[in-house]
Amino acid sequence: LPLKPTPPPFRNHGNFVVSVAELNRWLGERAEEAGAYVLSETVGAKLLVDDDYEQSGERSAGGEASGRDRNAPGRGRSTVIGVRTGDKGRDKDGGRKSNFEPGSDVVARATVLAEGCWGHLTGAALKGLGLAAKDPQVWALGVKEVWEVEQPLDRVIHTLGWPLRPQARFKEFGGSWIYPMNRPGETPRVSIGFVVGLDYADARLSVHDVLQEFKLHPLVRKILTGGKRVAWGAKAIPEGGYWAMPRLHAPGMVICGDGGGMVNVPKLKGIHYAIRSGMLAAETLYSSLKAGSTDFSSYERAVHQSEIGKDLYESRNMKQPFGRGLIVGGAITNAMVVTKGRLPGGHWPTHRDSDQPLLLTDRDKRYPKPDGKYTFDKLSSVFTTGNATRDDAPSHIRIQQRVPRELAEAWKWMCPAAVYEVPEDAPQGSEHVDLIVNPSNCVQCGAITAKGGRLTPPEGGDGPVYQVT
Repeated sequence: LPLKPTPPPFRNHGNFVVSVAELNRWLGERAEEAGAYVLSETVGAKLLVDDDYEQSGERSAGGEASGRDRNAPGRGRSTVIGVRTGDKGRDKDGGRKSNFEPGSDVVARATVLAEGCWGHLTGAALKGLGLAAKDPQVWALGVKEVWEVEQPLDRVIHTLGWPLRPQARFKEFGGSWIYPMNRPGETPRVSIGFVVGLDYADARLSVHDVLQEFKLHPLVRKILTGGKRVAWGAKAIPEGGYWAMPRLHAPGMVICGDGGGMVNVPKLKGIHYAIRSGMLAAETLYSSLKAGSTDFSSYERAVHQSEIGKDLYESRNMKQPFGRGLIVGGAITNAMVVTKGRLPGGHWPTHRDSDQPLLLTDRDKRYPKPDGKYTFDKLSSVFTTGNATRDDAPSHIRIQQRVPRELAEAWKWMCPAAVYEVPEDAPQGSEHVDLIVNPSNCVQCGAITAKGGRLTPPEGGDGPVYQVT
């Protein structure tokens, strides 16, 4: 059903449609032209923290700590002094191969963590330096495809709901986008994707397969008829909003973009916040280092006083109501949109995605069978990414492999890359199962960290090689 007039969050006049992969490469080229070194096949494995460097002369690489209020003062005298890069050339068991290269310590007066969603070093900083907000971050998973089409699309399309279920017991919140990607002299393209909050209840919900189902709707199929899929990708997205934003700085360090929870959930946008926060970080670091200081607290103030902080505060409670179902949640959120977040006001807390009780239904029976033309399976989709992960590399996925049946099913269906398998011979009535893990399939979307596991960096250079997504 079309919404008229178009709700304010979905008005896109004057905006640009870009490929994030192409934008990243273009920005990397500009950075190199300005004198920066871009080490695209090197991972940051550890955050180097100097607790009392002047007295001890020793470095530590992070630690464990509980969360804190973003406005609370820093703990002790911990200062971030750089990162340790990951080893290369280890075998599946962690042993050294003939081409082994150890990681190196890269020491710096200022470290900017701009790792995107579920950044490994950002996670270490939130725990080890106590930067996490009181409210936990919550996440969504987005799966997208790029298609070459016969007829150029002349509009931006957003949808909410279907094929998700509106009943409150399923707690399914999400929607789609269809964006034109037309360039003069080139075959017209469209970007199509579906995003679902990871606090859903049904263990057999699969965002990848929901997207395949969505593409069979007559409106969507008409756009794709005669076309072909040329790219696919998947990534988790922070949806906790204002209340889940961590403290964005520590001595010697700042956090930018998705790592700082900078996504406008009702507008489904955050790339501009990542760019703007990077600019604010650059201005802060330049002025502070020029004055001989590694106190970057003015960056925090700059972010919250900018359009980033203002937008996120206005939409601070707009995700939480959908826990009551699409209809009730939509009505409450509409009131917030109309009043610019004033009503209903207050603090609507967030809750961890992994705390959501799971149920098992026959949802998987509704997913369309892959035909290789309009609908595709997970493994063929991973193949389109040019995934370069070695089969004999150490696993970068940290999970407990023997888990309750509901959790095993949830991980299996949630993962867009078929990393987790429930053995075919596992008894249907069993309370626990031993998962099969295929880490070389992983496209590092980060969803597993939201649902009870943990994603760590693979060897440098491993993973998907996105071109146009």
